[in-house]
Amino acid sequence: MSDTPADRPQLPGPAEPGPFRHEAADRDARPQYVLPLVVRIERDTPPARTDALETAARAVLTLLTDERATAPGGEWAEAVRDWQDARIRKVVRRARGTEWRRAEALPGITVTGAAAEVRVFPPVPLDGWPKDLARLQVSGTELDDPVPPPPADPALPVLWMSPEVAMSAGKAMAQAGHGAQLAWWELSEARRDAWRAAGFPLSVRTATTADWGRLISAGLPVVRDAGFTEIAPGSCTVVADHPDLRPGRGLPGALQAPRAGG
Repeated sequence: MSDTPADRPQLPGPAEPGPFRHEAADRDARPQYVLPLVVRIERDTPPARTDALETAARAVLTLLTDERATAPGGEWAEAVRDWQDARIRKVVRRARGTEWRRAEALPGITVTGAAAEVRVFPPVPLDGWPKDLARLQVSGTELDDPVPPPPADPALPVLWMSPEVAMSAGKAMAQAGHGAQLAWWELSEARRDAWRAAGFPLSVRTATTADWGRLISAGLPVVRDAGFTEIAPGSCTVVADHPDLRPGRGLPGALQAPRAGG
């Protein structure tokens, strides 16, 4: 399953104090929202796993920067603020055919990758899903890569997935979204503008076991899952390796471009 509330960083990002106004206990006590994502998986033409993960991450960033979420009085602004003030839950469901067309008719944003299509919707209360989304399947979303993805470009942001935690494709998509969101929060406004203007280029790769320990101790944003589904609480699932967040604007040696694994 892919209901994945992430743990939160302790300090506000340079340009976004709003999502960090509450301590952990207070966040848990507040009304909980979820960010729905739907991945299109047609029976005969499923997307590659890596393509789906990268597209989900860019979908989260696209929603966070949409005027409906950022403008004062924007249509989605209050829901996005309340979601970020609590646990940043994300749920990935799958759809095809008529289900996908119904999902596309609801307010949201469709983001495309090489072949993947992911639609992200404004946050909703945990028990307030639109009917056409609530009926979609959430468990058992499995995808694979027909050919191994190429090495990640170290000049671009890389979301490094843990080699130690097995996750379904849906769960991994949500985790990639968490990683992208944590990176976004930590960037300065100027760096955010540059990333957005470039179309949010990023890669998702699985780190090697040898590189993973160095990545999680490198001072980069780390996703630690709350453990409600699939994996143990506190599991480190993603390191958000954005070039502008690397200590000293560059990680040493092999850590700057770990080999893709798994």
